[in-house]
Amino acid sequence: MKITTQLRGVALGLFLLGIGNVISVYLNAVGSDSTVVNQAGLVRGGTQRLVKLEMAAQGNDRLIQALDKKVNGLINGDQDLGLPPAKDPDFLSKLKQVESSWKILKETIKRVRQEPNDRSVLLSQSEDYFKLTDETVLAAEKYSQAKVQQLRAIQITILGMTIAILATILLLTRQIVSTLQSSIGVIATSSTQIASTVEQQERTISLRASAVSQTTTTMNELGVSSMQSAEQAEASAASSHQTLSLAEDGAKAVQQTIGAMLTLKDKVGAIAEQILDLSEQTGQIKKIADLVSDLAGHTNLLAINIAVEAARANDQGKGFGIIAAEVCKLVEQSKRSSEKINSLVAEIQAAMNSTVAVTDEGTNTVLEGIKLSQETGATFVGVMDAISNVSLNSQQILLSAKQQAIAAQQIVETMNVINQDVKETASGIREVRLSIQQLHQAAQDLSAIV
Repeated sequence: MKITTQLRGVALGLFLLGIGNVISVYLNAVGSDSTVVNQAGLVRGGTQRLVKLEMAAQGNDRLIQALDKKVNGLINGDQDLGLPPAKDPDFLSKLKQVESSWKILKETIKRVRQEPNDRSVLLSQSEDYFKLTDETVLAAEKYSQAKVQQLRAIQITILGMTIAILATILLLTRQIVSTLQSSIGVIATSSTQIASTVEQQERTISLRASAVSQTTTTMNELGVSSMQSAEQAEASAASSHQTLSLAEDGAKAVQQTIGAMLTLKDKVGAIAEQILDLSEQTGQIKKIADLVSDLAGHTNLLAINIAVEAARANDQGKGFGIIAAEVCKLVEQSKRSSEKINSLVAEIQAAMNSTVAVTDEGTNTVLEGIKLSQETGATFVGVMDAISNVSLNSQQILLSAKQQAIAAQQIVETMNVINQDVKETASGIREVRLSIQQLHQAAQDLSAIV
């Protein structure tokens, strides 16, 4: 089925739908108004029936409740009764009067049930209430008629608008068909030209993809070589760093040796000083031993005198003679001890003199060792500086190699991205070519159905 036929069918459907909508609104409005008029009439008739029953002393509370519901529904609306809220000012005013009179009438009914003699009052009020409800029914009918007239005017307006819309749709349909036919021809021509151009671009992109793929392979090989150079430079830098570390350790060891020799020199000097102090103390010991020897000679002489005096004293001096003999023994022992001390002191002084000589030679040897260690340390410093320069150069070479490797890797990644983009572009061009073919086919199909 052609588009023009479908558009005409749609226009006809819209026309029928508009008419149906108008009819539906009209019927709903008329039905609602008829319900209002009917319920107002039921209030009027139900009130008269209630008054008759009350006059016959046959009260009906259920009827009163039903009338209450209807009066309230006419004013405020009631879904059960199908009543909408009252909106017309005249009709609403009448309903308010009916509601007020209905309350008075219910009070009168209650009073009549207690005092039957007041039935004449109830009858009079019911007549007035009947006139009021009759006027309310007439007001409802008048409001319904006015609403029907308004709906008729709306129906005519909607019908005119629908006809105008239908005419516009038909006019637009003709214009659309004309425009589509000319556009279809342009699309068909353009799609043919675009298809030819896309085929040429597809061949060009394929050639570029092949060239980019070869370049990517070459850059991958260059990247591998750069990485190998970087690894070799890194190994050289590591070796230089290790050698520098060993040289630094050697320099530290030399410094430690120099420090130890200086410490040894200080200790040897301290030992020499202590030996000199000891030599002086040994001389003092010899002096003391000589003093003890002199003291023993004097004591021996004194003991001899005591023995002589004790011999003169005969028996009274025997005790002193014994003491003198013991003192002589002690003096003899002191002399022998002094002689031994002097002999030991002489030996100690000889040993100390030898030790002082050896200490002087050790001090000289330590000084020579310190001088050699300092020279060795200076040599290590020079070696360390040379190795440091080599390590620095190796690090610079390593940094340059790494930068070259990174640059080569970035180039490889860029070429991979370009290669991927070229492939995606080629794929996109193939899809565009297929889309153009589909567009050309769609133009032909559209030309057939317009």
